Amino acid sequence: MLLSHIFMPTSKEIPKDTILKSHQFLVRAGYIHQIGSGIYNFLPLGKMVLDNIARIVRKRMNEAGAQEVLLSFVTPADLWRESGRYEKYGKELLRFLDRKDQEFVLGPTHEESITQLVKTYIKSYKSLPLNLYHIQLKFRDEIRPRFGLMRTREFLMKDAYSFHRSFEDLDREFEAMYRAYSNIFNDLELDFRVVDADSGAIGGSGSKEFMVLADSGEDTLVVCKQCDYAANVEASKRAKRQEPCEAPCADFALFSTPNVKTIEDVCKFFHIHPFYALKAVVKKFTYKQQAESKTSDSGIISDFAVFFLRGDDLLEETKALNALNANGFEALEILEASNEDLENLGLIAGSIGAVGLRTIIGKRPIIFDEDLIDARDIICGGNQQDTHFVGVDFSQFEKMVYAPLCVVREGDVCVCCGGELEHKKGIEVGHIFKLGDKYSKALQAEYLDENAKMQPFIMGCYGIGITRLLPAILEQKADEKGCVWSKRVAPFTVEIIIANTKDKAQYAFGMELYKALLEQGVAVICDDRDMRFGAKMADFELVGVALYGVIIGKGLESGTIEWIIRDGLEREVLESSNALEIILQKTQKNEALCL
Repeated sequence: MLLSHIFMPTSKEIPKDTILKSHQFLVRAGYIHQIGSGIYNFLPLGKMVLDNIARIVRKRMNEAGAQEVLLSFVTPADLWRESGRYEKYGKELLRFLDRKDQEFVLGPTHEESITQLVKTYIKSYKSLPLNLYHIQLKFRDEIRPRFGLMRTREFLMKDAYSFHRSFEDLDREFEAMYRAYSNIFNDLELDFRVVDADSGAIGGSGSKEFMVLADSGEDTLVVCKQCDYAANVEASKRAKRQEPCEAPCADFALFSTPNVKTIEDVCKFFHIHPFYALKAVVKKFTYKQQAESKTSDSGIISDFAVFFLRGDDLLEETKALNALNANGFEALEILEASNEDLENLGLIAGSIGAVGLRTIIGKRPIIFDEDLIDARDIICGGNQQDTHFVGVDFSQFEKMVYAPLCVVREGDVCVCCGGELEHKKGIEVGHIFKLGDKYSKALQAEYLDENAKMQPFIMGCYGIGITRLLPAILEQKADEKGCVWSKRVAPFTVEIIIANTKDKAQYAFGMELYKALLEQGVAVICDDRDMRFGAKMADFELVGVALYGVIIGKGLESGTIEWIIRDGLEREVLESSNALEIILQKTQKNEALCL
């Protein structure tokens, strides 16, 4: 392709409201164009990169035995009601009515659609296992789209769904997808980690996220310095904490603590480490009220929960939400509780404690962080104005509910090996998890087993953010000058740069080399534009349209041309007399390395 013929609107100006380098470069280099909040058009170069990424994904998915389909972008809302996700997914689910007042949603995921499809056609265990995938547009009505393609409302995603007779077979497929995903991200030459994760609104278990390491990543990862343990902060665990100092041993008693409201006040008043102070966090949560009959309506209502942690720990809200759901409360979201809410509950801010709390808040959930199991010598609020209990021993309590609630911090101890944990930043690009029978039971998707009994399908789900991979690659590989792509992703392999197109010798040599490379099957583009050489080089660096550049300039008079590697901008002088052979050797070597 000739660069003079390609639609590549570049810009020297940094676009407004762009923070990440990937966002800036993708816009400036003419890969994408924003048409609305969180909605982007892909220009020719951007489409080439998308297609190259999709080609890698298809290859590895097909090798793993998955079959490609294409599901509709639009899904009947009734399917989402049947699965129970219509309300739970929240405002990110875009709902609309057609001209017949039938309600539909723009699919952010396709669990309901694929389950309905398989339910229709798969009737016997003999047709299992089955893994179907598609690469399709998705839409999530993000409240704050940002960072370019990193967090959009409309995006392209590969998602796959597998159907099985048993959890053992699901485990086998899960491992096969784990290997396929690892191969995909290795093909893309990305530095990534596989971490334990929360399944979110999709549900399921055994959740693993594939994270590209980058300082600009939105996700915080907890990784061990000594072993392979890694987890998203929302799903991270730590070993039980050791006592940091001598415990404040005391007989159980109620103390007057005037004007002691905060953990800091408690620690100062009693001269203790916050490890021994009990922190109470009151949260409001919403849930769906079940209809009492078919004729009555169900609705979203709210209630309150109290979470307890050690004084120097912080509540991780996704863990809190999961703890509520694990104890049967079917919570949809966690919200802040106001001081007025506390007063209405009969709670006194600054004096909320575990002793006697059940008599105050009734059957509402009370959940303790698992680090407090059998904790002793605890000081907590007295549930009376300006009072605190000392000498609290949780081993003497009955029917306590424990769950992992806290944010795992740097320096905490690894639950696997006892090593030190640290935080890293990552960009989520893939997610695999075991759905089990969550959707098949809800949608009554069943097959006939060997004993002629109807059984729900056991399902797995596997997603990759195709559009998100563009900024993820650039965040890890781009330099200060512009785009640097992975070898299999770049739009072209070689760019021929004719320094002066008005020089007949340069132009003739450049076009001859261009045609020869085309005949050899090399993905080559030639910058034949009548522009200053400096501007052409600036575009070569900014756009990163090719892995390598061949500069045909004044050196041609003495029989030399210049070879430049975009990643690192290393240069090498080549003899023009055998340039074709040398370039073919270099590109074929590169091809062999990335296969």
